[in-house]
Amino acid sequence: MAAATLPTALLAGCQAPPVRLMPTPVPFVRGGVDPFASAGAALAGADVPVFYATNRAALVEQPEPLHLPLPVPTLRLGVAHVRIGDDTLDWETLHRLSTSADPAQRPILQLQRQAQMAALDADRPVADSPEAQAFFALVDRALAASPHPELLVYLHGARNTVPRAAAQASQFRHFSGRRMVVLVFMWPSAGSLLRYLTDVANAAATVDDFARLIERLAAHTRARTINVLAYSAGVQVASPALARLAVPRPGESRAQLRERVRLGQVYFAAPDIDTRRFVDETKAYIDLAERVSVAANLNDSALRLSAIVARASRAGRPDPSELSAEQTTFLVDASNALNFDLIYVDPTAIPGLPRRSHAFWYESPWVSGDLLARFLLNAGPQERGLEPAFTPAGTRFWTFPPDFDRRLVEIVRRAALTPTPGTPTP
Repeated sequence: MAAATLPTALLAGCQAPPVRLMPTPVPFVRGGVDPFASAGAALAGADVPVFYATNRAALVEQPEPLHLPLPVPTLRLGVAHVRIGDDTLDWETLHRLSTSADPAQRPILQLQRQAQMAALDADRPVADSPEAQAFFALVDRALAASPHPELLVYLHGARNTVPRAAAQASQFRHFSGRRMVVLVFMWPSAGSLLRYLTDVANAAATVDDFARLIERLAAHTRARTINVLAYSAGVQVASPALARLAVPRPGESRAQLRERVRLGQVYFAAPDIDTRRFVDETKAYIDLAERVSVAANLNDSALRLSAIVARASRAGRPDPSELSAEQTTFLVDASNALNFDLIYVDPTAIPGLPRRSHAFWYESPWVSGDLLARFLLNAGPQERGLEPAFTPAGTRFWTFPPDFDRRLVEIVRRAALTPTPGTPTP
């Protein structure tokens, strides 16, 4: 390679690749289960809009926002319109790709446009913003039209852009059979591996904004619960924010706090956060959530690099020797007696999963199928076909058995996903 082209190649390698339609989750490949069977004609298309919220600064707001990788104390709320493939991709082809292991190249997901509905400052009540009220009312209409009246909030990882974050969120909505109402929180990642430390700083500056978003979603929507799916460095936003939400208001009981926040399933995929900090934060909010799950590949190459930069192991690739006796005892107790699940993503046990995978939650049909079952069926790990194992210290974790695909197919088939009663909005 010529010297003049080396910097360009290096920078290109540090930029995130485009988002392609992820491999079909295993229940829909082998199980004869079609998640789209009852979605209705209005949803049978390549357009997959999702709600969004962001604390990114805006260089331009109208007619379409242009965001900067800078955190500000203003929540911008709206709808991101994502399309799978180009104008030539018809529903018949997309449906086939989404319900089979078709080896054809997966289409690219593209953010076509953003429709900002409201900009809500930190000290401005929702009651004083008709635009914010209209946004939350739209979320409620989507929830009312869905057979799954829970709101999923997705937080992306580092090295992410607005289009990429929206595309990743739309994957989950698509493969839920368009049942799940999804909101992507676009925190201000700089979109480049070379600016990872900028992402870390921006994540820390975003914690209060995300906590405020969860509080407002709980207060101003009719979501039965608010679920959280955080990936990689997105956990640096989600985990400390949940710990802050766990602090009760003056005179508020723990039961009242749980009712106010309405936190449902919390799933951390490949969490890129200091292991010791993560354990302490989890201890603060574990009783608020219905269940907390951590999925980890101990060979994760991205977290290996992150640990070197941070000089501390990451929760998605932990070093147990870093934990105090008290922290170890908490993990043992939480994994055995509380609503805390450690999911061991072992590439040697999961077909086709790259050994050092960091993106296993959507790269692997087994892991993505398990994750969907977690949210759509509210099923615990044993109910989903996983098997328990234990560390020498006694911490329980869950593994994928050799026949996991067959187990999950049967579980999903028996669950008989319910028909969609209406057309979700957006």
